[in-house]
Amino acid sequence: MSEDGRVSRVALVTGGASGIGEAIARHLAHLGHRIAVLDLDEEGARRVVEDLRAHGAKALAVGADVTDKLAVLEAFAEVRSGLGSVQILVTSAGLVGFEPFIEISLESWHRVLDVNLTGTFLCCQAALPDMVEAKWGRILTISSSSASRGSPRMAHYVAAKGGVITLTKSLAREFARSGITANNIQPSGIATPMLRGSQDAGRLPSSDDLVRSIPVGYLGTGDDIANAAAFLCSEQSGFITGQVLAVNGGSLV
Repeated sequence: MSEDGRVSRVALVTGGASGIGEAIARHLAHLGHRIAVLDLDEEGARRVVEDLRAHGAKALAVGADVTDKLAVLEAFAEVRSGLGSVQILVTSAGLVGFEPFIEISLESWHRVLDVNLTGTFLCCQAALPDMVEAKWGRILTISSSSASRGSPRMAHYVAAKGGVITLTKSLAREFARSGITANNIQPSGIATPMLRGSQDAGRLPSSDDLVRSIPVGYLGTGDDIANAAAFLCSEQSGFITGQVLAVNGGSLV
C-alpha cells in the first residue's frame, strides 16, 4: 500500500527516459507505484528517476537494450532486487524507420523489428512469471496508428507495430485466467521528441499540417497517452483485455 492507502505495485516502463514512456512513468509514480525506468539511454533514465525521487516516489533507473535477452533478464533481476516483483509492464521502447520499401536492407528490417517487436516479446516474457505468481498483472504495449492504416516508406516499422498488437492479443487470451490483462495503446498525433526529430529530418509533415487531420484541432501530449495508460494499468481495468485503444484526437485511422 502507498501512504494514502492505494495499492502500490512495481511498474517497469521501457523507453521511460523520454516521450510517451517518461509521461507514463510519471503518472504511475503519482499514483503511488514503485517505478523502474528502463532505457538504452541510461543517463536519461537516471534523470527521470532523480526527479521522481525528488517528488517522493520510489524509483530505479536501469540501462538496457531491450533486444538483448541477457540484458533484459539482468535488468529485471535488478528491479526485483531493488523494488520487488514486476506486476505492471509498459513497453514503450521503440525505433522508427523511414526508407522506401525496395531500399530497406535486411539489417534495417531486423533492427526495427528487433527494437519494437522482439524487445516487447523479451520484456513480456521476463515479466510474466512475476505476474503469474502474483495472480495479478497488467501488460500495456504501445503501437502506432500506422499499424492500422499502413504508411509509405515505413514498412518495417508498420510491420513491427502490427506484430506488437497481435502479440498483445495473444497474451491477453493466454493469461486471462491468471488475473493478467494485456492491452495496447495506439497513439497518433502526439508531440514527442521522436516526432520532432522526424519532422526536423523532413520525414513527417509539420505540426500545423498534422493538426489539420486531427478533429480536436491540436496535437496530443505524452500526458494524453499516460492518462489512458494509468487506467489500463489500474485495479479497475480487470475486465478489459486484448483491446487496442486509439488515442488520437478523433482521427479515424
